[in-house]
Amino acid sequence: MKKRIPLPLSLPLGYLSVLGGWILYRLWRADPAKTLQEDANRHPKGVSWEREETFDGGTLRRVVEDGIERVTCIPRERRFETPLFFMHGMWHAAWCWEDWQKQLAAWGWESHAISLPGHGASPAQRSIQFCTLDYYLNFLRGEIARLPRKPVLIGHSMGGALTQWYLKYVGDDLPATVMVASWVSHSMLADNLLRYIRLDPAGLPLMLFHWDAAPMVRTPQVAARALLSPQALITPEELHARLVPESALVLFQHNPPFWKPPQNIRTPMLWVAGEADAFFSVEAMRRSAAHYNADFYLAPGAGHDVMMEPSAPDALRYIHTWLSERM
Repeated sequence: MKKRIPLPLSLPLGYLSVLGGWILYRLWRADPAKTLQEDANRHPKGVSWEREETFDGGTLRRVVEDGIERVTCIPRERRFETPLFFMHGMWHAAWCWEDWQKQLAAWGWESHAISLPGHGASPAQRSIQFCTLDYYLNFLRGEIARLPRKPVLIGHSMGGALTQWYLKYVGDDLPATVMVASWVSHSMLADNLLRYIRLDPAGLPLMLFHWDAAPMVRTPQVAARALLSPQALITPEELHARLVPESALVLFQHNPPFWKPPQNIRTPMLWVAGEADAFFSVEAMRRSAAHYNADFYLAPGAGHDVMMEPSAPDALRYIHTWLSERM
């Protein structure tokens, strides 16, 4: 007689089987080329919120227009014609770039940052569980197309993955790109899974059960272990209060067979890594930089949120110098 799986065990196994099938179905259906032919933004047109502030280096304008939060920083004295475009990562929004935007304005750079739908002040346009990288990419493509001049694209974490997807599916024709603690080039699971399980053994089961990535940053302490060093300039409570739910599909999509990094990228690239990044090892980030023939900078002692670390000013100065030599 065949042994039957006990009922308490069969229920979660059945759930995981159905979930696994649903993941494969959603990811096999995702077609970046087809997605990019669609009009991503279904939100009613118009400005729903606007605010402007001046500071020593220039003007910072925040607006929610056509359902997208846009933060534009105009320098008081412009030194560079090429604008910068910032793309946030998982759970974050345009707010994470504000300090860098202001400092770069003081150095003469115009910059733009957006919040993807469901992030920051941008209202969600579909359930977070159904958001994929190609869905987000279509918004990124549309926002860059609005600018009169192609920008330097600077992406943090998932924003770095979207930068790689942009180069592959939209165009390898940007003035430069900067990866800040970016997702690795080839496979999130191969380079990240075991490292993450050791960091937070409960995070993956909770993510699979709820089917979004919010459990990965479920408390201030859990979020800080993943994103910050102990010396970070922001407290775990301050950070956690600003984080939002995130898609889990995106984590699986940036892996074979759904993703293969482009070869022989022509766009100049700088890869900025955090020495104390809990998600990615320095070795994995160096390998990714080498694949794209990118220059590499290691921010001493920095966690995954490099922009919020004591070494952030030095990292930003390096980025500024690197870009200045190429613009």
